[in-house]
Amino acid sequence: MLPMGDWFTWMLLSGRGYGKSRVGAETVIKWASEGYSPIALVGQTKADVRDTMVELGESSILKVAPPWFYPEYEPSKRRLTFPNGSVCIIYSGDEPNQLRGPQHQKAWVDELAKFKKARETWDNLEFGLRQGDNPQVVCTTTPRPIRLIKDIVADKRTVITKGNTLENATNLNPLFLNRMLEKYSGTRQGRQELNGDILDDNPNALWKMKWIDDARVTSAPELDKIAVGVDPAVTSNPNSNATGIIVAGSTSKGAPDKKTGRPVPHYYILGDYTIQGTPHEWAVATVSAYNKHNADKVIGEVNNGGDLVEANVKSVGANIPFKDVHASRGKAARAEPVSSLYEQGRVHHVGYFPELEEEQTDWVPGEGESPNRIDAEVWAIWYLMGGPQGSDDFTLSNMARTRSR
Repeated sequence: MLPMGDWFTWMLLSGRGYGKSRVGAETVIKWASEGYSPIALVGQTKADVRDTMVELGESSILKVAPPWFYPEYEPSKRRLTFPNGSVCIIYSGDEPNQLRGPQHQKAWVDELAKFKKARETWDNLEFGLRQGDNPQVVCTTTPRPIRLIKDIVADKRTVITKGNTLENATNLNPLFLNRMLEKYSGTRQGRQELNGDILDDNPNALWKMKWIDDARVTSAPELDKIAVGVDPAVTSNPNSNATGIIVAGSTSKGAPDKKTGRPVPHYYILGDYTIQGTPHEWAVATVSAYNKHNADKVIGEVNNGGDLVEANVKSVGANIPFKDVHASRGKAARAEPVSSLYEQGRVHHVGYFPELEEEQTDWVPGEGESPNRIDAEVWAIWYLMGGPQGSDDFTLSNMARTRSR
């Protein structure tokens, strides 16, 4: 049942398995049955819209719609058409300009907190929700503490529904439920992924979300150098760590230092292509990221793989320039100088990278699982700073003296 009152956004913040996608699908069907059209369907990617919202998911529109009100799905036109003529149009959160211009009466946005271009997508959608007598959007998402989610929650015309995974326990696979509770119950990640809580930064983490949000940009300037940092997984099985793959760039023409007045290097996070897969799969992802961003070099940690890491990358891209790095110091010692650059406002995320940002604001040195994305990012920025060759033995002081070259 839809909330009562004069609301613009109905935001369902809930843990995994709560049933928020089912609510989104049924809301769209109800709106369509009442003649609202067009209705925007916005997911993280077109594949997410197709798989989760429209076609394949158990709670998708085509699985939930009753036989007497079953829509015609035209993938090539990105369109669903219901028997009464109401139309749903598919949009992707990684192509926000698709929403620049079209007008809608209603919208369903799924997993907004995971969008790379969340703010731009939301703003373009909101500008286009200007048809009909009561424009509204239902937003179903696992919460993450990004500024956009907090802004929507704080809006006076937002109605919030929170849900816990356990509230839908009777409809969930017992093996899944037991595994989730066994692994995540009582943890910060469990509070977010199971309870649906919007977490504050871990007070002991090296990064603060405010630093990331304050320096976030929608595009990067012309860059002097681009690197792909890789933190390879040691094994490749369903329980293996992911291989961190982060693309970063630098410019020596950054904003001037407040004390000296001289321009200082600034760094831009361009992409997160982290993958859990076989060595061949992460090699393909690495080379694809290198080519997509026209990078200068791949920087790979070789502590656990030695020459095999470079050989694995070059088995996919024979001419890829590769620099190996050896972790002779602890993760905290490597990460702290990069964290300080964030605090200075010198590292900019080009869009949103939810998994990386979650890792940054939650990871405490010496605790929890290995921070694959952080490691990959640190290696990329290390290279862009011109760190000592063949060693990670650098400090904040020599970083400050190093120009990107």
